[in-house]
Amino acid sequence: MPAVKSGKILVTGVNGFIAGWVAKELLEQGFSVRGTVRSTEKGEHIRKALAAYGDRLEFAVVQDITLPGAFDEAVKGVDAIAHLASPVSISAKDPDQLIRPALDGTTSILHSASAPGSSVKRIVHISSLAAVVDPRHQKPVIHTEADWNESDPAEVREKGKGATPIVMYRTSKVLAEKAAWELYREGREKSSIGWDLVTLCPPWTFGPTLGATTPADFTTAVATWFSICIKEEENPLLWSPGGSWTDVRDFAAATVITLTKPEAGGERFIICRGPFYWKQWVSIVRRLLGKPESEGDQTYPDHEVTFDSQKSQDVLGVQYRDMEETAAFMIADFKANGWC
Repeated sequence: MPAVKSGKILVTGVNGFIAGWVAKELLEQGFSVRGTVRSTEKGEHIRKALAAYGDRLEFAVVQDITLPGAFDEAVKGVDAIAHLASPVSISAKDPDQLIRPALDGTTSILHSASAPGSSVKRIVHISSLAAVVDPRHQKPVIHTEADWNESDPAEVREKGKGATPIVMYRTSKVLAEKAAWELYREGREKSSIGWDLVTLCPPWTFGPTLGATTPADFTTAVATWFSICIKEEENPLLWSPGGSWTDVRDFAAATVITLTKPEAGGERFIICRGPFYWKQWVSIVRRLLGKPESEGDQTYPDHEVTFDSQKSQDVLGVQYRDMEETAAFMIADFKANGWC
């Protein structure tokens, strides 16, 4: 199956948290990167953060990813695509606020990559564990790549604007990934495409935000981690299972591996270190900062929803960092910036 070992990679939404780390990993591995941003201004912080790589990093302005042909110019001359541009919100009032840009952005870039003369060999579409986990599944459950979230799209179809924002968000991830697979299979059947597809499904992803100048620049995941673990602010999440997580460096490395490894073509991967409780993070951070150990019960019940990421280890060779390594990495960045 097609894969790339060198050349130029298009990273959509390169100013985003995970996309910035993907771009950094690609540059470190010797690739050139073309990153899409909605405006020149949107790319300034990532340009500064990756200034050491000089002209191997370039930008393409794509103001509206939902438009047909939006990526036509951006894909010209690239060898592969890492598609990460997609809205993230837990406050949407209308499903179309999230579903339309996620779905149309995905189909738009796949159509652009399929145009005659395209040099694209592989596309890595970044999905989410939100597309895997079905909230109505009987528990306990261990999800694999064979699983799909069917409940949330059904709820959006039934309730429309009456669905909760988190259900709308999860539905956007499901529909975008399914559309990618449908277009890929259709293109293969018609022999009309020269690329193959990989999808990656990450959970909560933690690490420093590249180019952040204040904590206000953090994405939702990092801001939540900072608030609970560093500031120790009251948060109802502290008393509930946190879900599953991965280190942003591990996810960026996995993305680059899927671009370069032939065996990854046509596959779906869960990229996940494991489950966590927020209290676990707080205890680790307190220890690393030399604070008194957290009081109270430090035992944690088994998680009812977990994910099997063995495929990512067997096929891609991903080696996951543990919680202490990630916490130390984030604390070092926060200290360097005077935030803790």
